[in-house]
Amino acid sequence: MLIPEYGLFDEVELKKPHPCAARSKRFQIVRVGADIKVKCLGCGNVIMIDRDKFNQRIKKVIAHHEGEIK
Repeated sequence: MLIPEYGLFDEVELKKPHPCAARSKRFQIVRVGADIKVKCLGCGNVIMIDRDKFNQRIKKVIAHHEGEIK
């Protein structure tokens, strides 16, 4: 499986939507390390995912940003 290159503040699309009212599949990476911390762009909640699970769940990188999306 080919894993797309991603970095801090990248906007990514995951395979499954976040179980919030917005049902958004779009997230922004806010921390990169052994775990990946992502922010749902629908409701604003921050979720921490193990890097291996994140690599399985990522679909594509939508855009690269210089800072956090408000």
